[in-house]
Amino acid sequence: MRRYLHIVVIAIVATVLAGPAMAQDKPRYGGELVLAVPSEPPSYDGHREETFGVIHPLAPHYNTLLRVDPSDKTGTKLVADLAESWSMAKDGRTYTFKLRRGVKFHDGSEMTSKDVKASYDKIIFPPQGVASDRQGQYVVVEAVQAPDPYTVVFRLKWPAASFLASVGSPWNWIFKADILAKDMRWYEKNVMGTGPFTFVEHVKGSHWVGKKNPNYWDKGKPYLDGYRAIFIRDSAAQVAAVRGERAHIQFRGFSPAERDGLVQALGPKITVQESAWDCALLVAMNHDKKPFDDKRVRRALSLTLDRYQGSQALSKIAIVKEVAGVQVPGTPFATPPAELEKLAGYGRDIAKSRAEAKRLLKEAGVPDGFAFTFKNRGIPMPYEPVGVWLIDQWRQVGLNVTQEVIEAAKYYAELRGGNFDVAMDFQCGYIVEPDLDIYKFQSKEISPANYSRYTDRVLDELFVKQGRAGDAEERKKYIREFERRLLDDEVHYFYTLQWHRIIPHNSKVKGWTITPSHYLNQQLDAVWLTE
Repeated sequence: MRRYLHIVVIAIVATVLAGPAMAQDKPRYGGELVLAVPSEPPSYDGHREETFGVIHPLAPHYNTLLRVDPSDKTGTKLVADLAESWSMAKDGRTYTFKLRRGVKFHDGSEMTSKDVKASYDKIIFPPQGVASDRQGQYVVVEAVQAPDPYTVVFRLKWPAASFLASVGSPWNWIFKADILAKDMRWYEKNVMGTGPFTFVEHVKGSHWVGKKNPNYWDKGKPYLDGYRAIFIRDSAAQVAAVRGERAHIQFRGFSPAERDGLVQALGPKITVQESAWDCALLVAMNHDKKPFDDKRVRRALSLTLDRYQGSQALSKIAIVKEVAGVQVPGTPFATPPAELEKLAGYGRDIAKSRAEAKRLLKEAGVPDGFAFTFKNRGIPMPYEPVGVWLIDQWRQVGLNVTQEVIEAAKYYAELRGGNFDVAMDFQCGYIVEPDLDIYKFQSKEISPANYSRYTDRVLDELFVKQGRAGDAEERKKYIREFERRLLDDEVHYFYTLQWHRIIPHNSKVKGWTITPSHYLNQQLDAVWLTE
């Protein structure tokens, strides 16, 4: 078990197509990085949100206890951030973190263990009325303690292989305890961190600006004078901004065609980095709404999808590629393709699957031509092409589906409020680790990110069992059981296709390395411009 506890992350390969991300040149000081962001933040609070629309403009204002090494393109190597060092007790149930001294919030006050404890208490044990999107990720934590100003102790209910990876979450920003004590929701509309850049302004619908923190604790950083995030929803306009050199980069990703167009237009002025992507679009089916409370109907919706044909067609035009279950294909805990094909909607005989879907719909009393609305997130790529594909697939079995595209901030309100029948959802991780990739599928009482709104104690038990498993083979067994119940036995949710990340950026940008997550490496402290 102790050996296994040290396997905190699982590496997946990231490939760079053109030019190294980390140049050997000496970093240059100065300049403003301009990044295009396709979505605006629903709120400013990283503890409650799950969209890159928060991470990309706001992460430079904050630090976390641990972080993924910004020069590691596998996105798996954990390094210190606000924690100077850390250790694990022999029983694997106590983790002690020693904090850096002299770290200041942007208002000049010192950051201490009191702030770390208050931040993690908000994430793990949020009070009534305060949303914590990743609360379900920390069911293993019994208590967070601050025995002295520079020591933080996490006490666990049982040993957990993924705990350090959880602490390395890019969402776990350290907030100021005194502010939280007065108003636990203050950070939803305000910014106060310890990060490399201080907040200047947010003009809704236009831009977000941060400037260099002259008192940053990591001396010599950041290199940039500042950064400007410009909010551009339309993907063609994002490409045009990079092509016209009005933006240096868009950190989320472009499609294959957009990449090719930029390379053709800019030649050596553009650098392309590509990677596998720990991200997938899901379909949430509201168990509180008929007929989606019937698992026969949910199963039919998944059976109808020809995922293999969809992969071939959509990978040419969108940032999706692999057919996948609950883990990124090719990683140690992923289901082998032959076994995956046994699950509902993954069979190779699509005619047989659709015939079964029609039978189930009829048996459940769903009439031919049954109509419902599919709510989709208002971000073109890859939500738009995948949404169009889903609706076309469902029409193959006689369902009449209308798509409603919702602006990002309202989209979350609709999902959280249960104001939908069927909706696009997603699961994007920052490290490929089962605990982090499947925590959202626990019962709604445990996981606020469970938008299908079901209670399933069997899934809850399997989640705990896989997290406590003593070796990799035992853990695989429980993950397979979890996946089979989620996607086949109950069909609480289902997956569409795994994403593929493509970042073409201005070659002036140095010091940034692609990872398999668009949430990582966004503090911008190591980024610099050649001119």
